[in-house]
Amino acid sequence: MVRLICALATVAAFGLPTQAVAQTSTQSTTTTPRGSSTAKPKLTVRKKKPTYSAAASTARRSKVARARAAAALALKEAEEPKFKLNDAGALIPDVRAEAAIIYNPENGQILYETNSQGTRSIASITKIMTAAVFFENAPDLSKEIVVDRTDVRAASTTYLRAGYKLSLYDVVHLMLIASDNAAARVLSHSSTLGGSEAFIARMNSKALELGLTSTHYSDPSGLLAANVSSAYDMARLITYVASDDRISSIMRKQYHSVTVGRQTITVHSTNQLVMKGDVDVLGGKTGFISKAGYCLATLLRLPQGGPQVAVVVLGAHSNAGRFWETRHLFNWLSSKASDIFATPVQAATPAAATSSN
Repeated sequence: MVRLICALATVAAFGLPTQAVAQTSTQSTTTTPRGSSTAKPKLTVRKKKPTYSAAASTARRSKVARARAAAALALKEAEEPKFKLNDAGALIPDVRAEAAIIYNPENGQILYETNSQGTRSIASITKIMTAAVFFENAPDLSKEIVVDRTDVRAASTTYLRAGYKLSLYDVVHLMLIASDNAAARVLSHSSTLGGSEAFIARMNSKALELGLTSTHYSDPSGLLAANVSSAYDMARLITYVASDDRISSIMRKQYHSVTVGRQTITVHSTNQLVMKGDVDVLGGKTGFISKAGYCLATLLRLPQGGPQVAVVVLGAHSNAGRFWETRHLFNWLSSKASDIFATPVQAATPAAATSSN
């Protein structure tokens, strides 16, 4: 301000233009605000590409090769049948699953067992009872239903979507062949029992009627770990359900196609014994959730028209493992069949491993 006054005084004294002096004064008083800084350009740092190393590349390939070899060895060891001596000194299968049984439906005899009476989560083997209850009242399989949002919500494995319209015939096929969880829910609320709660109550009363004392159901799909049973109970149940050809004929199918609108959905059986086709499967169902492990309940016929046996494996450690263990038990029984049944039979061949429920 003092400078401005002095400048004006100079104008008056020497006759300079006032506007020019004012501009000069304004420019001279412009200062940078305290705390501010002049922006600096950002520097772009380019990362140097790693130099190719033949030695490092060879080391990586060797590591991958070792991992594959180890996996192949573990797979081969898992497929190798193991045996142990029982209390009588006889050689019997050493099953690596948590529970297993070979059951003779003709006389109720247990031909082999390990932890067969223990209560365990059974996952989608639950659907065997779902089918039994659904077919009790001779349902009209041609009836069409519309899938509800509650059916598909958190259903895990399902080929259905809310709003799909399809027949009960297709729904039951999806449940038993592809282990579709939403399909099991659809059947439970589409039955004549009056809703899912009444359906589950009937599943439990049916279990009591059949003398399945270790069995309890909390949902129709098997997604809940609270669905529990024993290998012994499941051997008896698969025997009972497979006697109904309406159900067993579906469980024996390898594929099924469903048309929904303009879309066609084709599913395959989760049961690799059915898919391979070298064992006579009369009925069967797979199951898996983390609490239950990999499960399989089957009713099989020994070769050459031999007798029926129920083979159940619960809590196997891999998808392929449940099929290997079932074949191991089946082959062992086949070798003993001439003594047990007075019927010579041949052993089954190993199964190919694929992923399923």
